[in-house]
Amino acid sequence: MSAIYTETLNKLIEEFGKLPGIGPKTAERLAFYILKADTSEAMELAKAIEGVKIKIRRCCECFNLSEGEICQICSDAHRNKSIVCVVEQPKDIVNLEKTGVCKWVYHVLGGHIAPLDGIEASDLTIDKLIERVRKGGINEIVMATNPNMAGDGTSLYISSLLKQTGVKITRLARGLPTGSTIEFSGAKILTDAIIARQELE
Repeated sequence: MSAIYTETLNKLIEEFGKLPGIGPKTAERLAFYILKADTSEAMELAKAIEGVKIKIRRCCECFNLSEGEICQICSDAHRNKSIVCVVEQPKDIVNLEKTGVCKWVYHVLGGHIAPLDGIEASDLTIDKLIERVRKGGINEIVMATNPNMAGDGTSLYISSLLKQTGVKITRLARGLPTGSTIEFSGAKILTDAIIARQELE
């Protein structure tokens, strides 16, 4: 840290520098922006950060982000709750919803199986998904894990567990380029993949 700046300013620069994609120069610019901003504006940012950490939790049904026990999607009476779309992260839901064709509900795994990274099936919400299916009322599981090795492996593992339940299991079509992620896919590509989803053998 610079000896030119005060301890407090250095601390703010250091904290901004911990954010993904933020280098030292950008961290410094952000810190000086906050320093020059009106106190009320800076405090609004602080309150927003505090609110995110205090208010946001996981939906007890699908594990999406929520400010209540049940998220907005799960509590939406117009959703087709017989179809559950399985995704890796909450941000995947945002992109799928932007297509305007998803009328189903979701289940967020919290990642993908990656033994080399120390992520096992038990670290995800796979058991909770199996419980949801066994409760009944679900006719189709749409596997929307990322179209890469880890996502495909996770999808196949879950499908093997669900086969005995008799529920229909589909996978988003390969309009999604292999090796890509849902997070960075355009609405048109996702729409095509959703509409042309295929049943897993």
